[in-house]
Amino acid sequence: MRRETMLERIRSRKTPWDLAVVGGGATGVGVAVDAAARGYDVVLLERGDFGSGTSSRSTKLIHGGVRYLRQGNVALVAESLRERAILRANAPHLVRDRSFVVPAYASWERAFYGIGLTLYGALAGRRGFGATRVVSREEALRRVPALAPEGLRGAVVYHDGQFDDARLLIHLVATAAERGATLLNHAPVEALSKNASGAVDGALARDAETGETLEVRAKVVVNAGGPWGDAVRCLADPDASPSMSPSQGIHLVLDRSFLGGEDAVLVPRTRDGRVLFAIPWHGHVLAGTTDTPIAEVRDEPAPLEAEVALVLETLARYLSRAPSRADVLSAFAGIRPLLRAPASRRTAAIGREHALRVEASRLLTITGGKWTTYRAIAEEAVTRAASIGGLPHRHPATRTLQVHGHDSSVSPDDPLAVHGSDAAAVRALAASDPELDRRLHPALPYRGAEVIWAARMEMARRVEDVLARRTRALYLDARAALEMAPETARLLARELGRDAAWIETEIVSFRARARAHLLPA
Repeated sequence: MRRETMLERIRSRKTPWDLAVVGGGATGVGVAVDAAARGYDVVLLERGDFGSGTSSRSTKLIHGGVRYLRQGNVALVAESLRERAILRANAPHLVRDRSFVVPAYASWERAFYGIGLTLYGALAGRRGFGATRVVSREEALRRVPALAPEGLRGAVVYHDGQFDDARLLIHLVATAAERGATLLNHAPVEALSKNASGAVDGALARDAETGETLEVRAKVVVNAGGPWGDAVRCLADPDASPSMSPSQGIHLVLDRSFLGGEDAVLVPRTRDGRVLFAIPWHGHVLAGTTDTPIAEVRDEPAPLEAEVALVLETLARYLSRAPSRADVLSAFAGIRPLLRAPASRRTAAIGREHALRVEASRLLTITGGKWTTYRAIAEEAVTRAASIGGLPHRHPATRTLQVHGHDSSVSPDDPLAVHGSDAAAVRALAASDPELDRRLHPALPYRGAEVIWAARMEMARRVEDVLARRTRALYLDARAALEMAPETARLLARELGRDAAWIETEIVSFRARARAHLLPA
């Protein structure tokens, strides 16, 4: 999967594609996978790197959504639980069971949460990940030694799915490519073209590396821009009214000792009415999230002081050792492209439903949704796109489609487990050169071979692509990632044929981005 090959396909194309997709996050890449699996000719253009926006900044859960059940949205929960089972079957190297402990500090909480979470498990039926149980105080502390013991009455244990969002996205890109799709990152769409009838019939993109303009013609254009979807709509209609109520959610990453076990913790209610998770993830603890309405969609959203305070304050109430700002190894924010709701309605109360909208210009826009349901959303969108574009009807084919890297035998303790069936090739690359077998930093498991693999086989072009998404270094330990940047840049330059000036520019650029993941003292 080489970017040069993808770029040349677009340059040499003389006839319209069946579908052109704008946006390379979970929804857009899902559309590319579905369309290619049906045999449609599809091209995808991504403004940055694949998943560089919302899709790499999630809570790392493939789940039905406990809080959506509390809101009474049973249909969304049931659909999500069905999709959770499908995704675990199709990508077992990246989607796994995780047990969650819901601590009870009041006498009524064990029964109350037990009933709700038993219903949650019942909705999954035979597709469930494990039985819900009410457990004693002693078992709760055995499972999560770091829980605050004072006043603890017991807990409820339930099961859900966990994954690595950016790694799954890269393997979905590979899945689409293996079925003939053309996907290009670092190619922002700057204009949409229209035919004589005023219908959108293509896009003009710019190759960020060369500045070259790329012209793409298509029978139907799909807007999967996520938080930037309204900006894409405005390319077709400058007067388009907003379709989203964007909100921001943050996550803080801590040392694994803050939980002390392999179970995650669910705080059932924070003071702003959300739930909060503290989850073991790649040898660390990921804690979040918040829900803050925002007026402006930024490329690099930053955690707000009030959000950081809320997460730390909530953790302090439930853990025996309260984390401080100094304990935060990395902090990051993501933007939810929520369906637009009345101004009086809090974004925290808005569900994660999606909507398909056919604009007057025949642009098909996808709004809303969440990672867990990306496949179902993509299936619906491709069926709709085929109707708009007059494409021959073809049945969906992704329900049982194995994702690239599919390997049910990988151990979650293997640092290369996220590569799935590619792990053997990455090991062989490391064994071929002692330089590539060295760890890039003692605090993280990543080796030089993974940098070369990312550039050679996964279309990584920049230091950030490697350290934020092909590996998860930036999201696990921002200071370690800063120290890894020079060697990563040197290895990337070696593989991509870049010079010393490029190396220096990349290091400076990455340092500016990485510092945003460090909390001010």
